[in-house]
Amino acid sequence: MLSHNITLDNKSISKLSSRGLSLKALKDQLEHELELSLELWRAQGLNVIKHQGSFYFDTKFIPIEEAEFCIVDIETNGSKIEKHQIIEIAAVKVKNKKIIARFDSLVYVKEINPHITEITGIKPEDTKDAPSLKKVLKDFRLFLDDAIFVAHDVKFDYSFISKSLEKIGLEPLLNRSLCSLALAERTVQSYRYALSYLNDALNLNPNATHHRAMSDVLTTYGLFLLSLENLNEEIVTVEDLIKFSKEAPRLKRPKFDPLLKVQN
Repeated sequence: MLSHNITLDNKSISKLSSRGLSLKALKDQLEHELELSLELWRAQGLNVIKHQGSFYFDTKFIPIEEAEFCIVDIETNGSKIEKHQIIEIAAVKVKNKKIIARFDSLVYVKEINPHITEITGIKPEDTKDAPSLKKVLKDFRLFLDDAIFVAHDVKFDYSFISKSLEKIGLEPLLNRSLCSLALAERTVQSYRYALSYLNDALNLNPNATHHRAMSDVLTTYGLFLLSLENLNEEIVTVEDLIKFSKEAPRLKRPKFDPLLKVQN
């Protein structure tokens, strides 16, 4: 099996998402022939297409309402990929603001730190009949396909899943990603942006059980919908949205925590 991490530099990635990359500039950075590279990337969730002589991420041309977003959350038995693993993973696929598919599974694990059990409520015995990490990740990879990977503080979930795929012998993720926390900072005014705080402030998921994967996914889904409602009309495509989430000015936070007034 050909191993194929993306080798493009940041400048090229920026061009693929905006004004396009020339054939020569793309070929100069490829490990394999162009067609094979595009096929390998596609298998890892990234579609690069040719348009008017230049190459782009297809998300440059996909309107937000036509795109598939996959909102993901994982629970792990520790933060270090070298010695810890995913113990629960959940996701919903969203198209035109509606949930069109769901994925939810515990993962078999021998040991869970008592501190993690205290946070999540998941005990090792809860996972004794759950599928193996390999089975769950293979199924999740098929579920995710080429959707845009969305998570609250996306870097952790994306990186942990991608590295976990490599640990079981699969290719890492190349899907375009979107951070719901970064997007919220630019579309929803709040004193804090932790998911539990946002849920308390905005009642995004009335039945939330914080630190359980599907519950956190549904809370993030509520936040994602709110962020989309607050976008200005210039944000049309997926790449517009990703760029906005990274570069637009953050909203000014209130000086005082409004929830403290409610509690007092």
